[in-house]
Amino acid sequence: MSVFLPILKRNGRLDHIQMTVCNVGSRKLSSQDDYASQGWQIFAPNLSIYGFDADGNTCDEANAELETRGINWKEIHFPLAIGKAIEQRTLYITKDPMCISLYPPNEAYLERLAGLSEVANLDFSIKIDTTTLDQFCQDEEINEIDFLQIDVQGADLDVLEGANKILNSGTLAIQVEVIFSHLYKNQPLFADVDTFLRKNDFTLFDLTRAYGLRARSPIRSTVRAGQLLWGDAYYFRDLIREDMDGHLKSPDRMLKLACIADILNFPDYTLEILEYLTLQYGSKDSNYNFADNIIEGLAQFPDLVAQGLDSLAVVAKIQEYASS
Repeated sequence: MSVFLPILKRNGRLDHIQMTVCNVGSRKLSSQDDYASQGWQIFAPNLSIYGFDADGNTCDEANAELETRGINWKEIHFPLAIGKAIEQRTLYITKDPMCISLYPPNEAYLERLAGLSEVANLDFSIKIDTTTLDQFCQDEEINEIDFLQIDVQGADLDVLEGANKILNSGTLAIQVEVIFSHLYKNQPLFADVDTFLRKNDFTLFDLTRAYGLRARSPIRSTVRAGQLLWGDAYYFRDLIREDMDGHLKSPDRMLKLACIADILNFPDYTLEILEYLTLQYGSKDSNYNFADNIIEGLAQFPDLVAQGLDSLAVVAKIQEYASS
């Protein structure tokens, strides 16, 4: 749950923010896959969401469902396969649609892990045309993607490599599925994705983890969950870094970064950025003075109130910027 966004919204601090979200692999399997349900709706009507899935029926269903809801933001799902180049590729259709990939499943390896072959083994394959996120953004005249989520079963690095231009034009945060073992043949692994993103000035903040057990073992550890197989990695720009590229460090972009961090449940990073904006820009421009908003946000925590907000280092730092 966001800590600061409702306060910023109520005080009109989000009115000028235009937020663009992109989801590659946007098949909606549950309510958790619906961005509005995750808090992004707070930016409406200044919110644009672009989803992509190789399955045209999935996109049609998503667009039809959105139409029935009468949404007050822009959200479109495109039947496109996003990859590293404009080319023809093989799409490997697996027994469960959630495992479909541009890489063939490593069936011999999957058989060794409990429950995976039943969903990830190959059903059939087809030839498809792929495009890149950079090409899509050029065609649609999209200049920035603020938040990018990728979940394409082993082809996540392909998507990133085909999005180099749009990433470096201002993308602030990325949520990407990463795989630690060769569930698909010749697929890039976590180390490859991490190296690419670090070279592009993204910092790893967190990693969810999913484990697998050996298929033929009747025993399991009470200490270890099994073999680490995949997870979601959360990367952010660190715009407070002194050596960060200057064109990315505008106060408006930093405010967007703070908002994204709050939605993704990193309120400490949101607080750090709001404090930085207040101290660096607040005295010259009241639009970037967030002292009152910070204090109101912290006042939601009874333990901090009991301790005394004035005793907190962050409050002491911004006290002179507060209205009371």
